[in-house]
Amino acid sequence: MSSKTFFITGANSGFGLAIATAAMEAGHTVIGTVRSEGSREALAKTLPELHPVLCDVTKFDRIPDVVQQAEDEHGPIDVLINNAGYGHEGVLEESPLEEMRRQFDVNVFGAVAVAKAFLPRFRERRRGFIVNVTSMGGMITMPGIAYYCGSKFALQGISEVMRSEMVPFGVHVTTLCPGSFRTDWAGRSMVRTDRSIADYDSLFDPIREARQAVSGKQLGDPQKLAAAVLTLIGLDNPPPQLLLGSDALKHVTARIERLQQELEAWKALTVSTDG
Repeated sequence: MSSKTFFITGANSGFGLAIATAAMEAGHTVIGTVRSEGSREALAKTLPELHPVLCDVTKFDRIPDVVQQAEDEHGPIDVLINNAGYGHEGVLEESPLEEMRRQFDVNVFGAVAVAKAFLPRFRERRRGFIVNVTSMGGMITMPGIAYYCGSKFALQGISEVMRSEMVPFGVHVTTLCPGSFRTDWAGRSMVRTDRSIADYDSLFDPIREARQAVSGKQLGDPQKLAAAVLTLIGLDNPPPQLLLGSDALKHVTARIERLQQELEAWKALTVSTDG
């Protein structure tokens, strides 16, 4: 694969850092966004050849200028890795709507705002690749992460439409749907709503405890995810979505099988409304 220029949001940790590292090792140019000056300085020390830029994806109006400056300084960007995001954990009834708003601002509106800054550039050039990082939580659900799953389901659907709209212009759009990986998602970077309703103790407390216990010990290797992303970028006909991790494959396959069973069980009632 020829050398490309990557724009990676949330490049200072987790998947963003792993992908940035692998891309540079493969000879690509990487522009990575961070939210604070401290993170920019730390990233510059960790990856001296990376080009760090300040960009809070919730500052929607500023994003086009950030992208314009990046291309002015480094030339046309070939690949957008829309990675910035975080997890929210909390029982739905206990979780304030403001926490849902923040989750969607980052995971949905922020990701879409960044993508929209690139769409006209990629369309006019008739090339480009957008990787929107969702999750297996954009295809399955689990108790206690309603806001997170909701945000990833939303980005999954938007990405599918984005893909169909960009196909005529030679622009690829793929959603990356990881399972459980050894990142800070379930640890430092997760926002957890305080418990307040005892009725949910037996359902949710074991889930929260198990998630905290496994943090940092998950099966998924971020470096192998990064290698898979580089393989994806090199494909002429990439998939609409790419699951990564055996747990993601297992859970999503099981959901598809349940859905097929439900469709069959309720088919008579479903078609009874035709007129």
